[in-house]
Amino acid sequence: MVHQPVGQVAPPRLRLGIDLGGTKIEIAALDAAGAFVLRQRVATPQGDYAGTLRAVAALVQAAERQLGVTGLPLGMGIPGSLSPLTGRVRNANSTALNGQPLREDLQALLHRPVRLENDANCLALSEATDGAGAGADVVFAAILGTGVGAGIAVQGQVLRGCNGIAGEWGHNPLPPIPGEARPVRLCWCGRRDCVEAWLSGPALAADHAAAGGGARDAAQVVAAMRAGDAAARDSLERYAERLARALAAVINVLDPQVIVLGGGLSQVPELFVEVPQRWGRHVFSDSVRTALAPARHGDSSGVRGAAWLADRG
Repeated sequence: MVHQPVGQVAPPRLRLGIDLGGTKIEIAALDAAGAFVLRQRVATPQGDYAGTLRAVAALVQAAERQLGVTGLPLGMGIPGSLSPLTGRVRNANSTALNGQPLREDLQALLHRPVRLENDANCLALSEATDGAGAGADVVFAAILGTGVGAGIAVQGQVLRGCNGIAGEWGHNPLPPIPGEARPVRLCWCGRRDCVEAWLSGPALAADHAAAGGGARDAAQVVAAMRAGDAAARDSLERYAERLARALAAVINVLDPQVIVLGGGLSQVPELFVEVPQRWGRHVFSDSVRTALAPARHGDSSGVRGAAWLADRG
């Protein structure tokens, strides 16, 4: 690929995306066909807002030096969202971002518009553009990882809503299972029994331990289930039932053609069989045609969505 000399404004066929996570910051450049031209990661400065700004700026500058261009369109996925009232970050589990004018600070550092979006919205945009939800009118995309978030794409565009919180599924209450003696679980957001507090990876591990299965992380629980461990099997069945009920509530409200799962637990193929077998009992319809699919672009989807966002406004 031939690039413009350093100092010349880049043509619109290249775009940058950044995925700002709690542990890593990833940058990628996509060409017009959606192919990666560049991809790099660095560790996120923990609890350090100014350090995070410097790390993002350094990534952008290094990427543009490597590509031989300047002024690339830039989109960024972040935990949380921007308040329509103040323009500042809110609801981020990376709490150093909350209350900060992130967009304005980055635009001042990078001398260009920066389009910020919730990271799950970036997942939804990526998968609706050329992923598991390509061609669908309505795509609901959920991240099941260290936390739980979700985003919505309608006809290939992110749905934000009037309060800027469309898709905030992770902080709705988990629907109860009749007869289950479920203890109250507090979420980091201060609410009780959020979907995130029960369906994240750490939540699966905590549930397994509380049921007497021992101290294992989510990946170890899955591995034990596949090795025939009965306690791990029971833990995954409880998880699948909770996920089915939580997603059935989404189907009853949004009725998407496709639900896409990203995050570490999207790498458990058994869930894509178990959950659709269970959710029909909780959906207000005589049939459920909604497809449940893993993110086609895997852990690349968030940064790809941020890059697609860069020149869509």
